Amino acid sequence: MAFLSDALGRVATSATVAISQKARVLAQEGRDIISLAAGEPDFDTPTHVREAAIAAINAGKTHYTNVDGIIELKEAVAAKFRRDNGLDVTAADCFVSSGGKQIIFNAMMATLNPGDEVVVPVPYWVSYPEIVRLCGADPVFAVADASTGFKLLPEVLEAAITPKTKWLILNTPSNPTGAAYSATELRGLADVLLRHPQVHILTDDIYEVLVYDGGSFATIAQVEPRLQARTLTMNGVSKSHAMTGWRIGYCTGPRPLLAAMIKLQGQSTTNPSSISQWAAVEALNGPQDFLAEWRKVFQARRDLVVSGLNANTGLDCLTPEGAFYVFPSCQRLLGKTSAGGATLSTDEDFVMALLEETGVALVHGTAFGLPGHFRLSYAASTAELEEAIKRIQQFCHGID
Repeated sequence: MAFLSDALGRVATSATVAISQKARVLAQEGRDIISLAAGEPDFDTPTHVREAAIAAINAGKTHYTNVDGIIELKEAVAAKFRRDNGLDVTAADCFVSSGGKQIIFNAMMATLNPGDEVVVPVPYWVSYPEIVRLCGADPVFAVADASTGFKLLPEVLEAAITPKTKWLILNTPSNPTGAAYSATELRGLADVLLRHPQVHILTDDIYEVLVYDGGSFATIAQVEPRLQARTLTMNGVSKSHAMTGWRIGYCTGPRPLLAAMIKLQGQSTTNPSSISQWAAVEALNGPQDFLAEWRKVFQARRDLVVSGLNANTGLDCLTPEGAFYVFPSCQRLLGKTSAGGATLSTDEDFVMALLEETGVALVHGTAFGLPGHFRLSYAASTAELEEAIKRIQQFCHGID
């Protein structure tokens, strides 16, 4: 009898975590490492949010809470969805968990059975298909490559849906590509989904506040209110307020689904951190003026990175509309040899040779379902990005 579960055997190790860990090990060995593999803002949590957490500790708000969050936070979440997304919801329609990933896990675990299918656009965040597999269901991949700006076309979605399809997972702006769907583009997908009433939609809006060039964010239940009854709209404070370590995600969705998620979370982590919840209340209700400056900084970093990667390197990098990632193609450099003698047969060979020879840590595109690419996170200081781009250019120029 095997000790480890069959379910765990269906799941791959997170490539982003693995690369980040390797970069940390090399740094501990004394190597000069620039890690652009992880996806978290390099800013500090805003002062007013930190002060709210300290006040909560001093007020003794350190005990168990409701499984799905304190009412004050659920009210703040509902107000945010009404204010920013035009969704007519109340606190009873909202749910809080220990990070956005737990919301996705709760929703999938509460609804999926063996044989069910979940449409996952490619490229995808590494955890989407693994969570689906862990639940015993099957991810169905719908390719949205550079030819479409990494956005799922309605006809591709239509072709991926079968009678077994239970969910579509939609992420905008996207990790790993930074692609952000416009309201018009979401309208096309919504028209397809209206023809398939068995399909529910999980929209991961965690990068909502990071849309550039004056663009506006849209979410699918806002674009098509008739889909709201089968849409789980997920968000969190990790990326918007530089609170990755605080572990607070939130969502709104149909109440029967939320009830099932409460049942599941009650038998796993129970409530999210009480202190983090009070900090999140302040994050959502307090001043948001710092976000404009953060966006300005991220957009300048994006432009720096895109320009540098396209500067006669053999790489091909689209300009993303949001988030803090670029997803360039390295296909023109594959099949060649690096200056250090590494054979670059695959995108993983490319990023591993880059790490060994230059100390720049990136994540290979195969981890996100699209070989021949890599993901670079520009959530790093401008000085680090300038040095990283310099090293990448030198590495590419040395490939023969």
